[in-house]
Amino acid sequence: NKVENKMHRGVVYALLAATLFGASTPFSKILVGQMAPVMLAGLLYLGSGLGLLAWYSLRFLISGGKKTSGDRLTKSDLPWLGGAILTGGIAGPVLLMIGLTLTPASSASLLLNIEGVLTALLAWFVFKENFDRRIFAGMILIVMAGVLLSLGGDSKLEVPWGALAIVAACLCWAIDNNLTRKVSASDAVQIAGIKGLVAGSVNLSIALALGYSIPDTPTIFSASVIGFCGYGLSLVMFVLALRHLGTARTGAYFSAAPFVGAVVSLLILGETPNTVFWIAAALMGAGIWLHVTETHGHEHTHLPLSHAHAHRHDAHHQHEHDFPWDGKEPHVHPHEHLSLIHISEPTRQAEIS
Repeated sequence: NKVENKMHRGVVYALLAATLFGASTPFSKILVGQMAPVMLAGLLYLGSGLGLLAWYSLRFLISGGKKTSGDRLTKSDLPWLGGAILTGGIAGPVLLMIGLTLTPASSASLLLNIEGVLTALLAWFVFKENFDRRIFAGMILIVMAGVLLSLGGDSKLEVPWGALAIVAACLCWAIDNNLTRKVSASDAVQIAGIKGLVAGSVNLSIALALGYSIPDTPTIFSASVIGFCGYGLSLVMFVLALRHLGTARTGAYFSAAPFVGAVVSLLILGETPNTVFWIAAALMGAGIWLHVTETHGHEHTHLPLSHAHAHRHDAHHQHEHDFPWDGKEPHVHPHEHLSLIHISEPTRQAEIS
């Protein structure tokens, strides 16, 4: 049925986002030794923004300026998007690049699973999304694995600054994910493109102000391609998944990203992981298995919300029109969601929220 198809699309979007972002981490590790972390973060996001700007412009020309799968961002969206850019576009990438300078790419990739945990915790306890025991149990396993990776099997009681920087980056992206959820009904390409251009410009400006020099053209090109795929296209897919699955469950599926990164790291960087790595990988694998095998069915509430996006008049969209409407669906216009309480049927995957 339509609801199941929508959920399945959300899962596909989330897994595509995870694959693109996960693969970008070891490739970023290759570049991180060639320039300052803040410079690399700027080039990654600027490449993302410029690539998506080209996509957005081409799509606009082909469509003749017509609205596409989602409506444009509005003034009410800007505070949410601004917060997402500040945390996930500026602070997060810099912290990750710092962490990569001090941590093997394979371990760093697995540590990025903490993002899903923090995303879900914020979604549950701050933004009041629903969850069940399997999701919570999976998060516990992932946290245990993250602690093991942070310690790295080293008997010395030194502060694991690299791991802490990566966890801090995960917190920034967790905040980013929950804020982006607030605007996910708008145009995903526009959201990701603006984020890339602003975050890239700010980080690049900071790098130049600190006296760092711009790298050579081949390095800039490599960073731009990695940024476009790993941060641009990945974010577009992530926003589309948010629209279908909600924040916590999108984060759960996105937890596949670190495994992609770890596999790519072992293949292209020739890293030799220790026993702790494999124990952590097993724990994280079990945690993700609990996430993706969740069953879901309960009474839940949707809070009042005003926004614009492509929609049909289904259980979540019951409203009148104050303009002539030809009855065609899906259609786009600003509308309000009143408070709604209903019971979803038990099903694999996640609720539409």
